Amino acid sequence: MDFNFTDEQQMLRDSVSSFLQRSYDFDARNKIVRGSDGWSRAVWEQLAEIGLLALPIAEEAGGLGGSAPDLVVIAEPFGAHLLAEPFLATALLAAPLLAKAESGELEAIMGGSKIAALAYEEGHGTADPSQIAMTAKRDGDGFVLEGEKRMVLAGADADLLLVVARLDGKLALFAVASGQGDTVTTGYQTIDGRRAANIRFTGARLGGDALLSADIGPVLREVLDIALLALCAESVGAMGELLARTADYAATRKQFGVPVLTFQAVAHRLADMKIAYTKARATLLYTAALMEAGHASERDMAILKGQIGKLGREVGEAAIQTHGGVGMTDELAISHLHKRILANDALLGGFEYHLRKVGNLT
Repeated sequence: MDFNFTDEQQMLRDSVSSFLQRSYDFDARNKIVRGSDGWSRAVWEQLAEIGLLALPIAEEAGGLGGSAPDLVVIAEPFGAHLLAEPFLATALLAAPLLAKAESGELEAIMGGSKIAALAYEEGHGTADPSQIAMTAKRDGDGFVLEGEKRMVLAGADADLLLVVARLDGKLALFAVASGQGDTVTTGYQTIDGRRAANIRFTGARLGGDALLSADIGPVLREVLDIALLALCAESVGAMGELLARTADYAATRKQFGVPVLTFQAVAHRLADMKIAYTKARATLLYTAALMEAGHASERDMAILKGQIGKLGREVGEAAIQTHGGVGMTDELAISHLHKRILANDALLGGFEYHLRKVGNLT
């Protein structure tokens, strides 16, 4: 396996990083997150112009057919810059499912004019579709949805909601337009600044054309694996930024007239941070190569998520400790980067869940 990025991938990485450095520094990002929308439509349109919203979509569906390493290339800078726009919700979770269903909404999603979200999680905190309990019942020519979806990223902002529910014993996929059906949406902000929602369906009636797929189960697992890879890449990007900022702080912050980096305890902590980051990134690149080769197993994905979540917490806690009290404040990026790692760990199963899963699959 080749663990090096190609010239084209490195150019893409440089392009995304350059764009974020110009338009999405820490202060600009905080202003966006604290705004009424919580994310920037101008930035979203620029992501679409660059082609990033079409990157995860197969070429036969009109996308760019990006590979697993391609997603790592862009997700690492996203994590380092704490991107708040709904890329994960729309481009990685919803759009690939729309592509499989050959939905006419896909073009608007890739073009950036519409936002889509996947209503999947029901509070179990895992990446296991077998945990889905929400039901859909046939009602004449249509359907009735009953149940609640939780932690729906961009759920309150979405123009189109994709809902996974059980129909005739299988997992089906339904398209619900904004404001359609009898639903109660409770929007909120996650600990890392992104927008999400809990959505309750109480006898929500849908037309027959709302059914996009009567058996989305196998495709859903593939989509969740890609999203899991991107989450881990984001966290690795945040870890790298934490390491860089902490090393710079330790080299310039002085106590007793000397940089704190000269203190043995601080130097050892930074060394441990670098080892953890290097191990996490190596696991990420190895798993991405496995996915590209079609050899990534359920155990491989569990190892990736478990390792990144555990090592990411270690790096974040060490960065905060090195910065002292200011590391906990909102004025520094340190606490925000740590919270992004924690939020990513909680999505699609925390590290403890995945490490137990590795033991069960051994």
